[in-house]
Amino acid sequence: MQGLRGRCHPLGVIRVSPTHVSLLGCIRLRFWRSIVATTSKPGADAIRPFSVAIPQGALDELVRRLAATRWPSRELVGDRSQGVQLATMQAVCRYWASGYDVGRVEARLNALPQFTSEIDGVEIHFLHVRSQHDDALPLIMTHGWPGSVMELLDSIGPLTDPTRYGGTAQDAFHAVLPSLPGYGFSAEPAEVGWDLGRTARAWAELMRRLGYTRFVAQGGDVGAGVTDAMGRQAPEGLVGIHTNLLVPALNDPAALPSGAEQERAAQAAIKTFQTSGNGYFVEQSTRPQTIGYALLDSPAALAAWMIDHDTDAYYKISRAFVDGQPSGNLTRDHVLDNITTYWLTGTGTSAARSYWEAYGPDAPAAQNPAPPPPVRVPVGFTSFPGEIWQTPRSWAEQAYPTLTYFHEAERGGHFAAWEEPELFAAELRAAFQPLRADRLAEPSR
Repeated sequence: MQGLRGRCHPLGVIRVSPTHVSLLGCIRLRFWRSIVATTSKPGADAIRPFSVAIPQGALDELVRRLAATRWPSRELVGDRSQGVQLATMQAVCRYWASGYDVGRVEARLNALPQFTSEIDGVEIHFLHVRSQHDDALPLIMTHGWPGSVMELLDSIGPLTDPTRYGGTAQDAFHAVLPSLPGYGFSAEPAEVGWDLGRTARAWAELMRRLGYTRFVAQGGDVGAGVTDAMGRQAPEGLVGIHTNLLVPALNDPAALPSGAEQERAAQAAIKTFQTSGNGYFVEQSTRPQTIGYALLDSPAALAAWMIDHDTDAYYKISRAFVDGQPSGNLTRDHVLDNITTYWLTGTGTSAARSYWEAYGPDAPAAQNPAPPPPVRVPVGFTSFPGEIWQTPRSWAEQAYPTLTYFHEAERGGHFAAWEEPELFAAELRAAFQPLRADRLAEPSR
């Protein structure tokens, strides 16, 4: 096949069915990527319209594998200290197999403008939603793990069309939402070296290709690491960043202020995370390939691995499935939209490898111990109460001397944009408001 980039990523007008598997051997059985137009502009900077087309056979296989799940015995404790509880997982898989509309991922993504572009050898999938307000501020938002662009979809409306959500036309953003390399409908890298800094450079290149000469960036979880790296690289056109996870705090928590009660509570939360809450982090940063076999073979294993991320999110998700009591926008359907994206794209392993690249002791990035340069652009930070640790202002100020906005939100957790999309959008409006003085000219596309 012509035009393959990265691994198992067909380019061109390709519609496949299960009978075509022998002809398209590199395409995974549960994953079908279809780009439904030719290149929109010539050369290496080509941006291609994209849509999702998942055959019924892949959806049927998902349901069949769920029905064939082999269940372990019940945990011996009354909480999640041994891992995801059996009652939670059985409720998740029961609804996934019989109550969930497995066609939601395709429908939700295809309702929005999607594109791909090859950047540094990897075909990157992204959503590009232009506001009706031409002078909107361009914004590139990066998801994390175990997230995907699905976790950001419900924030697009409040960000691009603020007048419908209590804002003004002056609050509008043009939204660019890329899938990280190896996640979702982006191709997976065929070589090592895709650390946070390389992804940050790819995002700057993507914004250049879109014609944006002045833009801001936002990220949480892994996306916070990418956004932090963008702030330190300060590429041409980047005028500010916003994050909701203080990534620098993990480098040396003991060096952060600890005199106030809130600071001591944050120190204790990080210690808890690093001693009993980061099993996924250790495995993915050291042996992602090992866990990857289970993630691609069993949808139940994939769901359990993803749900067991942090205490706050776990119990919120558990209540949604077991008790029928979702927290904000963290509903059963929205949770399964995200997990189903991982399953259908077969990216459990490649996504896990991103932790090895960013944090693994054997990765190329670990061989360069030099401290990173300081962030050189204005920084906004929002602390959400359900985050793994609540960041005190003093910590944000020490990590980011260019801090221009800090706020403690009333609700929300680690997946803030997912759980509270309107509140999240309001935080971005406030954080980036001072940077709207100079308006951007109309982009080239």
